[in-house]
Amino acid sequence: MRIVRTVEEMKAVSREHRARGKRIGFVPTMGSLHEGHLSLVRASRERTDTTVVSIFVNPAQFGPGDDLASYPRDLERDAALLEKEGVDYVFHPEPSGMYPEGFGTFVEVGDLQDRLCGHSRPGHFRGVCTVVLKLFNIVRPDAAFFGWKDAQQVIILRRMAADLDLDVRIEALPLVRDADGLALSSRNRHLSPEERGAALVLSRSLEDARRRVEEGEKDPGAVVRGVAEAVAIEPLARLDYVEAVDPVSLRPLDRIDGEALIAMAVYVGRTRLIDNIRIAPAGKG
Repeated sequence: MRIVRTVEEMKAVSREHRARGKRIGFVPTMGSLHEGHLSLVRASRERTDTTVVSIFVNPAQFGPGDDLASYPRDLERDAALLEKEGVDYVFHPEPSGMYPEGFGTFVEVGDLQDRLCGHSRPGHFRGVCTVVLKLFNIVRPDAAFFGWKDAQQVIILRRMAADLDLDVRIEALPLVRDADGLALSSRNRHLSPEERGAALVLSRSLEDARRRVEEGEKDPGAVVRGVAEAVAIEPLARLDYVEAVDPVSLRPLDRIDGEALIAMAVYVGRTRLIDNIRIAPAGKG
């Protein structure tokens, strides 16, 4: 496994592999890797010839008050995990290499970026889309692998790729949970033992939402209220948002007749966690 640290070197690696007819798989990450990331790596290894993983904590997607400074970083640990998985290249650029002096171009994806997490993290998806487009242009992958844990991100990036005619396939893999149901996240390591227990309210409330819909509940308002009430009972949790939305447009639903995305963000202590579930009435999934 080779660690690549500059844009120019990564471009040269990509050109070399493409010239040899190799299909490149790409897994963009901010490091602090967990089993969710590694599931994406394994999919890339199975479906492409060469796997590139980026590790870059992207300052452009953090706003004032976000956890940029405290975001967990451990390149040595991450590199060891990726080498064990058979990754070919780790792209680990410096911020100054990705955003040189005078940088002033950003990518926005209209209405989608302002919904759900966009309400409480304005500018977040502008930063995500900008860095992902830059990474696509640098690595030039045939396929890029993302997890449904960040469902809004997957939907937005698929729209960006379609709108800009990008020659890359966005592969979305299932959300990975711990044995107790908590969605895997790099931010979970910020939780105290007590907070980690409290964080299970996210997955429990979403599973309850699934059950209600499968049993015939079609009112998205009732489903959302049930999730919000469950979170309100947990003293260490504070709801940021929960919504039932169309899984393509992210627009709020008036009625659950087909597939719906229930997405939520909750502060547990000082740590903001997101989770989601895709559900449908019985016989419609």
